[in-house]
Amino acid sequence: MYESQPDGRFVDEPYYGDAAVYASPPPPGRRRRIVIAASLAALLVGAVVADRMAAAHAESRTAEAFQEGMGTPDRPSVHVSGFPVLTQLARGSLRHVDITANDIPARGATRPLPVTKLTLGLDGLKTSGNAEEAQARSVEATAFLSYDDLSGALGLRISRGDRPGRVDATARLPLAGDVTVSAAVSAAGGDRIAFSDIRVTQGELIPPAKALLDKGLSKPIPLRNVPQGLHLRSVTPTDSGIEARFTGTSVTFRPNPSSAV
Repeated sequence: MYESQPDGRFVDEPYYGDAAVYASPPPPGRRRRIVIAASLAALLVGAVVADRMAAAHAESRTAEAFQEGMGTPDRPSVHVSGFPVLTQLARGSLRHVDITANDIPARGATRPLPVTKLTLGLDGLKTSGNAEEAQARSVEATAFLSYDDLSGALGLRISRGDRPGRVDATARLPLAGDVTVSAAVSAAGGDRIAFSDIRVTQGELIPPAKALLDKGLSKPIPLRNVPQGLHLRSVTPTDSGIEARFTGTSVTFRPNPSSAV
């Protein structure tokens, strides 16, 4: 049985105070605004998901075209920039694409020098109906050539020199000992790396050592495994290899017959 209280309340009856707030349904106009906002949010999320799917498809096709054109053992990493991608695809040109590829082989060359790592920034990339071919309006690229790969191509042990722009090259002679020279590195015409200003820094330059060093350093070494249309601008020795910088316009990625096995 409830006991009456002076204020008209009963014992154990919940009391919310004089400032109690009672919930009530939103007015019809507000409900319509909520429904519209939720619908627009759902459409926006759906558009973003569709755009990301289109970007993933474009990245996959670009990676396929690059792999087929350059003969890389693995698919390169590809990132398409800009939003929305769907409108770029509708225009038939991707605004900017970044590609990173590893271990690009150099077949068909007298002194095959693989590109250890190639990074490219492509503007205005167009893809044809053939997945093996793509073309970019302009490209900036950096090819990294490890000293291990350079050593294998030149038949000498190559390492960074003690002065900027130079490398050390060592001819290893089992009986006579090692001979090391310092050489300046520069970009030469025809996308080649040239060695000049050669100075002996260790050992005696006997005929067998001179023959090995001449064979490796006297002629520029070509970079045959970069996309057509790229031009070598500079080379820079680093701690672990040489960075070769390229630029180009109307660069095409397609299978190169000379690189076929």
